[in-house]
Amino acid sequence: MKIQVLGSGCPTCKKLFELTKQAVSELKLKAEVEYITDIQKIIEMGVMSSPVLAIDGKAVLVGQVPDLEKLKEVICSQDSTSDNFIGGCSCGGKC
Repeated sequence: MKIQVLGSGCPTCKKLFELTKQAVSELKLKAEVEYITDIQKIIEMGVMSSPVLAIDGKAVLVGQVPDLEKLKEVICSQDSTSDNFIGGCSCGGKC
């Protein structure tokens, strides 16, 4: 799983990056979270606002910073590599 946070470097984008790293850690996922500030990459994804949370190259959140639990749900719904995949992650569908 490849997770990217794309943003301008503003406090909101940085907050999404930090929350995403925390969510990945709490979910015990084997994923690295990358922070990208290249505006051209955001445009290439076809989105015009930031921050953007992209999982495996697909924008899954745009222009918002959800709370930690909602962020875990979003990440889990994209994690088909987990041993416990039931439309979810290692939490067994409890996130």
